[in-house]
Amino acid sequence: MRVKKRRFDQSLVYLTRKFMELVKKAPDGVLDLNEVATLLGVRKRRVYDITNVLDGIHLIQKRSKNVIQWIGSNLDQLLGKVPEQENLRDEISSLSAMEEALDELIKDCAQQLFELTDDKENAKYPYVTYQDIRSIQAFHEQIVIAIKAPEETKLEIPIPKEDCIEVHVKSTNGPIDVYLCEVEQEKPSAKTSDKMDTVTSETEPSVPPDEG
Repeated sequence: MRVKKRRFDQSLVYLTRKFMELVKKAPDGVLDLNEVATLLGVRKRRVYDITNVLDGIHLIQKRSKNVIQWIGSNLDQLLGKVPEQENLRDEISSLSAMEEALDELIKDCAQQLFELTDDKENAKYPYVTYQDIRSIQAFHEQIVIAIKAPEETKLEIPIPKEDCIEVHVKSTNGPIDVYLCEVEQEKPSAKTSDKMDTVTSETEPSVPPDEG
């Protein structure tokens, strides 16, 4: 009594998987298609359907009418790359989720900043003082220049020369104020507070609200 094989068993995908298993086991990847048809239990025409595709994408070559040889990538190495590819896919998925979260955070910060600056009541508060700048550790022993300029002011810094650095600031909407904030490394001393007060009185006023 014959039992009809499932349609999937006869499908080209299933047969191709079985064919590749035979290729992997074959010495030097050489297969006799007559033997393949017998082992797979299909007509040789079905085997030719597989080999014609593989030959078309240059993964096998015909050594004779019924003998082929695998010339593609090493199957053991190819199969070994599957976990690595899955790890890369997981990493990409994780990075995409992180990127999406950061985009949402940036969007939220931008919205909060817009609401803060759009409020006229807050207009008098967005400024920094000379003391604020002095308190930033990263600015110690650095030359700090604060610029108060109207909107659409253009600032250009040409390629630095060996002996100097140039900064070009141009405005067509009003005057530009430039403040040199000397931020030096403070040394412990009894005169430190007196010196700071003196510098402050000379250097302030505070950098105004619309400072760039």
